[in-house]
Amino acid sequence: QLQLVESGGGLVQPGGSLRLSCVASGFTLDYYAIGWFRQAPGKEREGVSCISSSGNTINYADSVKGRFTVSRDNAKNTVYLQMNSLKPEDTAIYYCARSTFRHCNYYGMDYWGKGTLVTVSS
Repeated sequence: QLQLVESGGGLVQPGGSLRLSCVASGFTLDYYAIGWFRQAPGKEREGVSCISSSGNTINYADSVKGRFTVSRDNAKNTVYLQMNSLKPEDTAIYYCARSTFRHCNYYGMDYWGKGTLVTVSS
């Protein structure tokens, strides 16, 4: 069964860090770009970061550039999102999704995880 499972969310103080993981099962991650998305209460879902199948191309939303780092370990079928200098406005449910394409993108997603909640608050 094809699945994406996120983990690593939680409550963190402003300025803190979290590392999210997205573990794929039922398919080989090597051939797919992966996107990270988030949805805050009352807001539309937005693309946060994406990484191409090879890991050579990466993109970040302006709001997280310089603070978040995406990486992948295809041998572990896992994609990571390291989040540093977290701000209250980063509070959201974070999702990873598989793209039907190999290049970094925020569209053409065919499988989604159920999400992990990140709360940034003092």
